Amino acid sequence: MRYGEPDDLFDRPEVPVRPFEFDADVARVFPDMVRRSVPGYAELVGLAGLIARRVARPGTQCYDLGCSLGAVTRSILRHTAADVRVVAVDNAPAMVDGLRARLRDVEGADRVEPVCADVQSLSIERASLVVLNLTLQFIPLADRLALLRRIRAGLIPGGVLMLAEKVAVPTEQEGAFLQVLHEDFKRANGYSELAISRKRTALEQVLVPETIEMHEQRLAEAGFSRHCRWFQSLNFVAWVAWT
Repeated sequence: MRYGEPDDLFDRPEVPVRPFEFDADVARVFPDMVRRSVPGYAELVGLAGLIARRVARPGTQCYDLGCSLGAVTRSILRHTAADVRVVAVDNAPAMVDGLRARLRDVEGADRVEPVCADVQSLSIERASLVVLNLTLQFIPLADRLALLRRIRAGLIPGGVLMLAEKVAVPTEQEGAFLQVLHEDFKRANGYSELAISRKRTALEQVLVPETIEMHEQRLAEAGFSRHCRWFQSLNFVAWVAWT
């Protein structure tokens, strides 16, 4: 597998649009796709490592749930001590295979446990940090609270959840403005009108965003004692929540 191939998946009018999935084709172009599609992605990844440096405790585990090719995993690895393990979980075999390939020459890679599994059925233990970076939005709405409760139960006292999501804006005018800016961001990064339209159609069937208020209410319902909204770039928002 070559790394960093250009994302041209949605520039093929002869290919029918189907619901988005993290298959081998997406894994092949994912670094380029996420860089050109998600405003602030590099900052989210880098800051995940800095958060880990502050909250990871000796002898505990950090979880990267929905790890894709492991950008957050590697960021955590760079900023944590040798006795902190990182459990990197994704349900897409192509992503886990890509993660393993990217860890081959990474110092401290023996601290990472790649796991191909559904995050909804994963056992979380002795966690000082759990990261859900653009992952919850792909979980069915009815299952999101149960997942957050499972995460909360697996965190040690003082443990932290980092949650980043694309959010819905309830005000029609403001929501439309952010949507247009997001599409302008993609255009500025070289995406064609065809690709923007076809990817939007593919994602509409699997990515269900919620409002900031819905996310924050769910964090409280899941048992987190407090939360802090610390990042926003257009309609992408991130929180940290404490046990």
